[in-house]
Amino acid sequence: MGLFGTGIGRICAVVAAPKALEMIAQARVALRETPTIELRLDWLQTDAERSRMLVWVGKNRHRGATFLATCRRAEGRGKFGGSVERELYWLMQAREAGCQWCDLEIETLRRLPDRSVREYAVPRRVLLSLHDFERTPALPRTLSAPSHGEVDAVKMATLARSLKDSLRLLRLAHRSLNFVAVPMGEMGLPARILALREGSALAYAPVAAATAPGQVRLHEMTRLYRAHKITRRTPVYGVIGDPVGHSLSPLLHNTGFAERRIDAVYLPFLVHKLSDFLNVVPEFGLRGFSVTIPHKQTIFKHLKMCDALACDIGAVNTVVVAKDGSLHGSNTDYVGVLRALEKQVQLRGSRVLIFGAGGSARAAAFALARGGSHVAICARRGKAAKELARAVGGEVIPRQALRRERFDAIVNATPVGMHPRDGISPLAASELNCRIVMDLIYRPQRTQLLKIAAQKGIATVSGVEMFLAQGFAQWELWTGKRAPESAMRRAVLEALRAEEPSRKHKSRVRS
Repeated sequence: MGLFGTGIGRICAVVAAPKALEMIAQARVALRETPTIELRLDWLQTDAERSRMLVWVGKNRHRGATFLATCRRAEGRGKFGGSVERELYWLMQAREAGCQWCDLEIETLRRLPDRSVREYAVPRRVLLSLHDFERTPALPRTLSAPSHGEVDAVKMATLARSLKDSLRLLRLAHRSLNFVAVPMGEMGLPARILALREGSALAYAPVAAATAPGQVRLHEMTRLYRAHKITRRTPVYGVIGDPVGHSLSPLLHNTGFAERRIDAVYLPFLVHKLSDFLNVVPEFGLRGFSVTIPHKQTIFKHLKMCDALACDIGAVNTVVVAKDGSLHGSNTDYVGVLRALEKQVQLRGSRVLIFGAGGSARAAAFALARGGSHVAICARRGKAAKELARAVGGEVIPRQALRRERFDAIVNATPVGMHPRDGISPLAASELNCRIVMDLIYRPQRTQLLKIAAQKGIATVSGVEMFLAQGFAQWELWTGKRAPESAMRRAVLEALRAEEPSRKHKSRVRS
């Protein structure tokens, strides 16, 4: 058994707020998910608030719970403005309240006489933490707690500037004892979720406010990713893109795995350069991945096999990793566009404008052309527009002509208007001369483009329908099982609905 037990106890809920009452509320929420809680005493605004927090801990001795006290000073990138002596004072108070562990940053240890903390009555077990918020430095082959007993475990939290950086930290966790690996930043997020699999003693997850870059909320860590249940036998899937933080694909696919009780996990990978990602596929243990902007076309040269439809389209959004490591590409965007639009318009004989000429636009163009539509392409990149129009037997429409052209439907296949930059539209009201407007963007569900169309009395189709349809097809391709469509749909729609109040509030603030 590890330092913090097994299973869910290895996920450490981070409780951090300026007021003790807020932290207490977070702690109560956290204890319903995990018995291991980090108290960020440095986040509390005053000594009086710190006292209130510790009084609550002392009065409510939670059976089976492990409390880890942290009072990180500004020198260690914490919020505590006091001296080393005051930091130690609060850690000693934490012990009096019943905290079994404390986190002591390396900057504090270096200031102590003989670099020893055992002369102070801090919590009995000490986690020594080393943070680098700028990079992942050169790492030793192994790194374990000092054998002379000064500390019980070592934590290293470093900013991952690449997927390779995050893997270096995971390798260290795999080879070390009593070690906590914390890859920081969006690039380090997949490794943060897989850290327990590699032997990290803990994985941190905030209840509310993030206390470090790239953190995953506690509820997502335990329920969505089920990080404490991931083993080396767990198949790993993911989505690659730039950006990728907006993606609801992890929610969609992980909901499906949980509903069908499949041991698998789906992770978001921020990928600037495709070759960097492909080099780490074997070590992450990926069995398949979704491909989004801007890699849907550049992935082609790395595939061993590609199904005929994807080859015709010239874009891939789904990859299966074979047992020998080779990549097999498919395109399920095609299915998504067809299912979403054929319910709204008679495709055969219709005239449809596709705005954009990237990977998603190509899938939409082929789907509509094969459905019998006459396809027109309008795109910023003239050469790409001409090439796509020629491939589907369509025409190119210059942007300046849109105000006088009429279509049965217009499809936006650009990322303009996507979360978090959701207040802009790729097309003006005067350019929407059609019966139906579809936006392939699904987050937000009602984009600025769709709002403008609705104001003109034009019927609208959200990209969420395409997103769901293509996702169901991906899930089934990877698992060989029928997707639990109702559960997956419900999870995505609930997430999108939950975002609407905040979007309306932001809109009122802007106006």
